[in-house]
Amino acid sequence: MNDQLASSVPASGRLGRRTFLTAAGAAAAGATLAVSTGGRAHAAPAPAAAFAVPVDAVPHTRTWMAWPDSSAIWGRQLAGVQADIALIARTIAQYEPVTLCANSASVAKARTACGPSVTVIGTIPVDDCWMRDTGPVFRTDGAGGLDAVGLNFNGWGNKQTHAKDALVAQRIAAGLGVPFTTAALVGEGGAVETDGNGTLMATRSSLINTNRNPRLKQAQIEAALCDAYGADQVIWFNGVTGRDITDDHVDATSRFLAAGSGLVQMPLATDTDAWSKDARQQYQILSAAKDADGWPIAVAQIQGPDYGRIRSSDPNFVAAYANYYVCNGAVISAQFGDARADAAARSSLRQLFPGRVVEQLDIDSLGAGGGGIHCVTREQPRP
Repeated sequence: MNDQLASSVPASGRLGRRTFLTAAGAAAAGATLAVSTGGRAHAAPAPAAAFAVPVDAVPHTRTWMAWPDSSAIWGRQLAGVQADIALIARTIAQYEPVTLCANSASVAKARTACGPSVTVIGTIPVDDCWMRDTGPVFRTDGAGGLDAVGLNFNGWGNKQTHAKDALVAQRIAAGLGVPFTTAALVGEGGAVETDGNGTLMATRSSLINTNRNPRLKQAQIEAALCDAYGADQVIWFNGVTGRDITDDHVDATSRFLAAGSGLVQMPLATDTDAWSKDARQQYQILSAAKDADGWPIAVAQIQGPDYGRIRSSDPNFVAAYANYYVCNGAVISAQFGDARADAAARSSLRQLFPGRVVEQLDIDSLGAGGGGIHCVTREQPRP
């Protein structure tokens, strides 16, 4: 193996199809091939690099977030949710730049709450705070290129107003000056997990749903996802339909850590609700699956809390340690007041992300609204 290819091999020693193609393309770009054209030597053009969405843990240029200001959506919860958004933004800003989009009338309040470490802009209006779902899905090509894809956000099947949020992805891309395309399906970023090496996972309940894609079959949705993410296959879970606004986004339960590696948040053995059954099924399916390169996927478990021991008594509360956010040098996760489970989750994340600081935040207002830290953040990877 030559030095250029060797330098591109992942730390695990595994050279997957996408890593190999990127490395081979880089090597070819620096090589010259003599072609017989009347006695003159010409450099053969390097093959175009393919764009793909990298796994979350790659280095970031910045994190994108959004400031909620709608009392029509949040009611009495609004102040608490705003405080949670500000806390998340300030914490991430200790590790990488954060740009937060706010409606012009709310810029001053957002700046006061977030402090000087967070950049607040009023040029991209928003309906709500769910940047994972509304923001652009950034892709890189391994050769310094960056572009963005929009997933045609429709308010999780028209369950919530989205006139502004439907335009957030393309407006961010335009502001950055990066190429922007729209996917051939309707969905949200939280509905899809990628290992950055050709494999996706998603729930049927969210994407194969008449409130998003009424005229598309599973095979068509899968093809559209793979095209948008630069992937080769989708691992499907059944999910849970109609029990929450997202129809069961995968990022609250199952995540990719790297190529060939994932985790699933597991319920207590005594939990028998629909969400617990769904989590167990996701673990079983992922543990039996192979990735796009044909390798078995190693699946870690992170134990969920005891809902009888957490601070919140809200029946709709989402206590998802798995909804963490990886930023430069840190993992930003939640804690819910079950001291034993919170400590175990911190320990698990430290083992899964060695060398990164694990920050655990009280974001109970956001959890009561059905989301978590990953839901309100969108990474912009370094090209």
